[in-house]
Amino acid sequence: MREFVKGMLAKSKAGHDIGKLYVVMDADDEYVYLADGIHKTLDKLKKKKRKHIQIIYKIPVILQQVMKDGKEMQNEHLKKAIKDYENNQQEV
Repeated sequence: MREFVKGMLAKSKAGHDIGKLYVVMDADDEYVYLADGIHKTLDKLKKKKRKHIQIIYKIPVILQQVMKDGKEMQNEHLKKAIKDYENNQQEV
C-alpha cells in the first residue's frame, strides 16, 4: 500500500459526503485526517477510515509551494487547491 502524504487529494467513497474532495493532512494505520478548508477546517479535521477514501496521488502546485516555502498551510490554500483540481477535471 502506498503511503498517504500530507497535501495529497482524496475523494470520499462512503458516507454522507460521498464524492467530496479533501486534502490529506495526516494519516495513521487505520484513519486519514482530512480538511477541505470550508466545512472541515484545519482546526477541525475529518477523521475517515482509509478504505472509505479514494486517494489521488497528486499534490496540487499551490500546496507544494506552501510546503516548500515552509509556510503554515491555511484554509484558503486548501480551498484554492480543491477548486483548481475540480476546474482542471472538468476541462479534460
